[in-house]
Amino acid sequence: YGFAQSDWQNRHSASSLIGGSVAKVYSIEGVVPVIDPSAFVHPTAVLIGDVIIGPRCYVGPLACLRGDFGRLIMEEGATLQDTCVVHGFPGSDTVIEVDGHIGHGAVIHGARIGRNALVGMNAVVMDNAVIGESSIVAAMSFVKAGMVVPPRSMVMGMPAKVARTLTDDEIAWKHRGTLEYQQLAVRCMQSLQEVEPLTQVENNRQRLPFDNSQNALKPKTSKSS
Repeated sequence: YGFAQSDWQNRHSASSLIGGSVAKVYSIEGVVPVIDPSAFVHPTAVLIGDVIIGPRCYVGPLACLRGDFGRLIMEEGATLQDTCVVHGFPGSDTVIEVDGHIGHGAVIHGARIGRNALVGMNAVVMDNAVIGESSIVAAMSFVKAGMVVPPRSMVMGMPAKVARTLTDDEIAWKHRGTLEYQQLAVRCMQSLQEVEPLTQVENNRQRLPFDNSQNALKPKTSKSS
């Protein structure tokens, strides 16, 4: 990722503290969520029960991880964006593997999201589904319970079907986007704070600095998709 994990841990030691607030974390029947010190969890996110957030993860505003039935695991570098819901049936494990990336508003229920896979905005992935390594589930797709998606697949539709194999360029694009969110976790821990809004726009209002030389967040397009 361009930096050593030890450097990350040395720089960031209280990741859930932002502007004096903490993420909304609840135990149930004595089971307490776990947040690695190098992960960022937004103060408005909700974590309940058997939830394990690994190193260098990002959990966005209003995300809900309800580990009140099954175990929910985010492995190293996984990202979960705004308003996502993660849940599972009793005794199940819902897992987002290393560098897994869950887009805004998606629902993951009792499924396994493979290493470096992407679930697009407002998609739903149901119980016992397995999304293979470096695959992409298109926005708004519905992945039925028990579906097994091969690695490097583009999946889309309601119900979702494998449309084609992803190219190396598309997989590299996905990975760059995940790196941006891992860096966002660092940026949030360094500078995010709750403030009062301004009443008018300042003269020469600054923009957020961003190096777009790699076009990391520019959508990829393909005639075959």
